[in-house]
Amino acid sequence: MDYALLARQMRALLEDEADTTACLANASALLNESLGGINWVGFYVAKNGELLLGPFQGKPACVHIPFGMGVCGTAFALNETVCVEDVHEFPGHIACDSASNSEIVIPLHNTAGDSVAVLDIDSPHFARFTGADRKGLEAVAREIEKVCFAC
Repeated sequence: MDYALLARQMRALLEDEADTTACLANASALLNESLGGINWVGFYVAKNGELLLGPFQGKPACVHIPFGMGVCGTAFALNETVCVEDVHEFPGHIACDSASNSEIVIPLHNTAGDSVAVLDIDSPHFARFTGADRKGLEAVAREIEKVCFAC
């Protein structure tokens, strides 16, 4: 996967859009079309002390995730990317889709550096996300932050 190209495509797709929901919707669509071996990609946004489901591509998902719970809540609470090779072994995993076997969650920040959301990507394959995927997806996430959470 050419993540540098994907980051440039993401920037070009989002750069002139001011609406957060529209940005996240198009970001999830581009990621869904670009990444192989995934079955869900989307966003959870911090709201009222929890993560609330945002735009996504895939099967219906859990709407509310408490901070610190599951892979998404843990990544948000730790403010760091969490990559899980086997979600069934992750303590407190929240199973929205039983077909998911691995997951990567990347926190997103506003310009002040505060965590405001997470990018969540699931795969039906065990150990789908490599170190190169992590680095590349984090770079793509930085492009999403620049537009979607620029305030």
